[in-house]
Amino acid sequence: MNEIIANGNPVPVQLPCSLTEFLIAQKLPPRSVVVEHNGEAVSPSEFSGRSLQAGDRLEIVRIVAGG
Repeated sequence: MNEIIANGNPVPVQLPCSLTEFLIAQKLPPRSVVVEHNGEAVSPSEFSGRSLQAGDRLEIVRIVAGG
């Protein structure tokens, strides 16, 4: 089992894995988050084509609507 760093915490991950697959495994609907992968902002349309590698760093922020 490999791991990536998500929001500063090591998270075990089965590789190969796309960003979409990782988010779903973490119970995060892909359309409800903003993601930075290794310092680069990722458009939601790119999530399924973005492959994760051991040691990658993700910053994940949930989108919250309200007023």
